[in-house]
Amino acid sequence: MTQTTIQPDGWAPAKGYANGVLGADGTLYIGGQIGWTAEQKFETNDFIGQMEQALRNIVDVIEAAGGKTSDITRLTWFILDKTEYLARQSEVGAVYRKVLGRHFPAMSMLVVAGLIEDEALLEIEATAYLGPR
Repeated sequence: MTQTTIQPDGWAPAKGYANGVLGADGTLYIGGQIGWTAEQKFETNDFIGQMEQALRNIVDVIEAAGGKTSDITRLTWFILDKTEYLARQSEVGAVYRKVLGRHFPAMSMLVVAGLIEDEALLEIEATAYLGPR
């Protein structure tokens, strides 16, 4: 099967992973996105701010592959702090809708002990279906 690596224009190079891989069948696999910018810099240490950036990063990868947010079929969230996530549900919902609209794909949420980037408070992985290429 032919695969294409997806790297949004202007993003710092991924090291040891791909931000996205598009299969010939039109399935786009988006590597875990964290709350840093295209330059791999954290602009906030706030959970909601990092969540918004991670979701925007997912959108950037989808758009670089020629897709749109409604093509997302699955999101897997990895969070460090369940208590904060639950306490900020209204903010989570507002920011989610701001970035992804009212599109709600299949989702999983996992609470983890840590992430590779020490400043990261969450990581979100996505799958999208863009149709045969």
